[in-house]
Amino acid sequence: MAKFRETAMRYVFLLSAVLCIACVAVICMYLLGSGIPTMFEIGLDNFFGTTWQPGNGNYGIFPFIVGSIYVTAGAILIGVPIGALCAVYLAWFCPKRLYKVLNPAVRLMAGIPSIIYGFFGLTVLVPMIQSMTGTSGKGLLTASLLLGIMILPTIIGTAEPALRAVPRPYYDGALALGATHERSVFSVVVPAAGSGLMSGVILGIGRAIGETMAVIMIAGNQTRMPGGLLDGLRTMTSNIVLEMGYSTGLHRQALVATGVVLFVFILLINLLFSLAKKKEGTE
Repeated sequence: MAKFRETAMRYVFLLSAVLCIACVAVICMYLLGSGIPTMFEIGLDNFFGTTWQPGNGNYGIFPFIVGSIYVTAGAILIGVPIGALCAVYLAWFCPKRLYKVLNPAVRLMAGIPSIIYGFFGLTVLVPMIQSMTGTSGKGLLTASLLLGIMILPTIIGTAEPALRAVPRPYYDGALALGATHERSVFSVVVPAAGSGLMSGVILGIGRAIGETMAVIMIAGNQTRMPGGLLDGLRTMTSNIVLEMGYSTGLHRQALVATGVVLFVFILLINLLFSLAKKKEGTE
């Protein structure tokens, strides 16, 4: 009976793995099968141009690609250092009583819906930037600030367990050599947990790139190239959501092709980070 249960569970796990792989494969085939022919039908010069006017046959998504890159880069610059340092604090410096409060608070941040973050940005960040700069307050800077806040629980939730998983003898050995507590943590423990920290950064980037509702509310949604921190912009995900509801024909297919570009963009980022981790591991 025990052998039968073991065999049955092995097939259940195998079926689950096959289903997961099949779902990913179907999504990839649909996106590539629908998007790539559309790109050639529109023309690559037109599709990657700088003018988005579907009514006039202009389907240039380059401003949206640049907008996605700018917003994601801004969120990384803001969120990654804060998230990594917060994870280090929770894992190695935070008193137990305070940890019982901060840890649930971080987990709660991960469960807040995107639309709530959007309302926070619209009612707090936008007026603050507006009063400081004299602009509308909606633009690259505001979107980067909000996304930097939104990716914090993702980075912290991944980095903290990685830091706690570092074998204790690493830390004790650094202390035995005369290093202080802070130096032992930052010189020995943090580098040893580099793979976990990198995973948190990758997940944070994925969250930032894929975020839609909050960005729509505070980014300005302008279909032109962003020229500065205070300029409005539109990301690829925002453009898809804003126009998919009423698009038809080639316009709709162009939005699907935009999804292909976004999909490839995320794959390339994951590939680059994987190569960086592999190179780091071989050195």
